Amino acid sequence: MKVKDLAARLGLTHVCGSSENEVCGAYAGDLLSWVMSHAESGDVWITIMSNINVAAVASLTECACVIMAEGVVPDDGVASVAEEKGVCIYSDKRSVYELCRDVSRCLEE
Repeated sequence: MKVKDLAARLGLTHVCGSSENEVCGAYAGDLLSWVMSHAESGDVWITIMSNINVAAVASLTECACVIMAEGVVPDDGVASVAEEKGVCIYSDKRSVYELCRDVSRCLEE
């Protein structure tokens, strides 16, 4: 499933980046060093983090996209850095738990 298809099914708000990546799984976490060592290429990364390091970690781990949960939007400048690094970011009002549940359901179908 492509990121854009997942985003459409979940009604996510697009912040920046291309949504053509394939989604292979999901990972939720906010400790950046932990995400770097555990998220896998193709994962949707669900987080409440909004600073510039999100773009760097998403790029390093080759995440399919980042979903900022609980209504979080990127800090100033994050979207432009994410665009430069080829990182796609979405935002949504749901909790991390709700997003994990809903992403999981989409991926299981």
